[in-house]
Amino acid sequence: MPLYLGVMSGTSLDGLDIALIEQEQHLKLLATHYIPMPASLRQDLLDLCASGPDEIARAALAENQWVRLAAEGIQHLLAAQDLKPEAIRAIGSHGQTIRHEPARGFTVQIGNPALLAELTGISVVSDFRRRDVAAGGQGAPLVPAFHEALFAHQGQRLAVLNVGGFSNLSLIEQDKQVSGFDCGPGNVLLDAWIQQKQGHSYDADGAWAGTGQVIPGLLASQLSDPFFAGTGPKSTGREVFNLPWLNQHLASQPGYRDEDVQATLLELTARSIVSSLQAAQDDTQALLVCGGGAHNSVLMQRLATLLPNARVSSTAACGVDPDWVEAMAFAWLAHCCLEHIPANRPSVTAARGLRVLGAIYPA
Repeated sequence: MPLYLGVMSGTSLDGLDIALIEQEQHLKLLATHYIPMPASLRQDLLDLCASGPDEIARAALAENQWVRLAAEGIQHLLAAQDLKPEAIRAIGSHGQTIRHEPARGFTVQIGNPALLAELTGISVVSDFRRRDVAAGGQGAPLVPAFHEALFAHQGQRLAVLNVGGFSNLSLIEQDKQVSGFDCGPGNVLLDAWIQQKQGHSYDADGAWAGTGQVIPGLLASQLSDPFFAGTGPKSTGREVFNLPWLNQHLASQPGYRDEDVQATLLELTARSIVSSLQAAQDDTQALLVCGGGAHNSVLMQRLATLLPNARVSSTAACGVDPDWVEAMAFAWLAHCCLEHIPANRPSVTAARGLRVLGAIYPA
C-alpha cells in the first residue's frame, strides 16, 4: 500500500494543505491537515515576491520557517493516523513560489526539502517546475496531468478549474491530449483589495463583492491587459497581477466605491475564465471547480450564468473535496517522480517533450 504525502501552499498564502494518499491502481485520499499561515511568515513571503534588500538571507530564513510549519503539520497528521514516518514512501512538496518568470527562463519555489527530510525522516520530492522550464516550458500549470488521471473517466468534454490566487484550466476530452493554461487572477486581487480596505484576508463567500456593481470602464481597462489576449500555453503570477497593477487601472476611474471595485474584480476573474474556456473548448459539457474559489457562491453563480450550456459544480460532485485537489496533486507528482513517469504535458506548458519532474531528497 504505497502512501504519499502532498504539501501545498499556493499564491493565496492562507496556509499549508497536507494530504495523505494511497496510490495503487487508483488514487485514494486517506487524510488531510490544514495549518493557517502565520501572519508574519505570510508577509515575509509576500515581500519576497518583489525585489528588496538582503533577499537571499530573507528567503533562506523564510523557507526554513515554512518547512518547520510543514513538518509540524505532517507529524500531527501521522500521529492522528497512527502512522510511523517509514510508512510513507515520500512527501511531494511544492514549496512556496516567490517568483515565476518562465519568459526569462526561471521559476523559484522555496521550501528547503533537505530540512523537511531531516525533520520528518521521510524522503522528499520537490522542485517540480524547473525541469519543465529547462525544457522550454512554462513550468505551470502542473495539475492538468493529475486532473486527467483523476477525472478522465467522466467520459465527457470536461474542464477542471482551479481557483486559488490565480485561476487555471485543464481541458479533458476523450481521444485528445489534455490541455490547460492559466486564465489570470483568481482570488489574488480580491484578497489584496479587501485586505487593504477592510483588513480581512479574503472576501468570504464573495459577500462584499455581492454588494457592489461592476464598473464597466474599469473591467474593460483590466481586460485590455496583453495577458488576456494570448492563448495557451501561458502562465502568470504576482509579477503581473498585483495591487500596483490594479491601482494603474483605477487611476482613470475617479469616484469609485470600494465595493464596486471588488465586484469588478470578481467579474474580471469570471470573465477571464469563461473567455479562455470558450476560446479553447467552446462545447464544454461540465466545469468542475476546485480551490478556494469553489466556496465563493457569487463567483460560482457568475460562472454558471456565463456558461448556460455547461454544468458548473464543485469537484465535490465527483466525490473529490475541492480544498485538497492541489495537495493531492503534489503527492501524486512525488509518486510519478519515483516511478519515472513523465508528469508534465507539452500541450499544457509548451515544453519540448515529456519530462520526469522533481528532485529527490532521501530520508
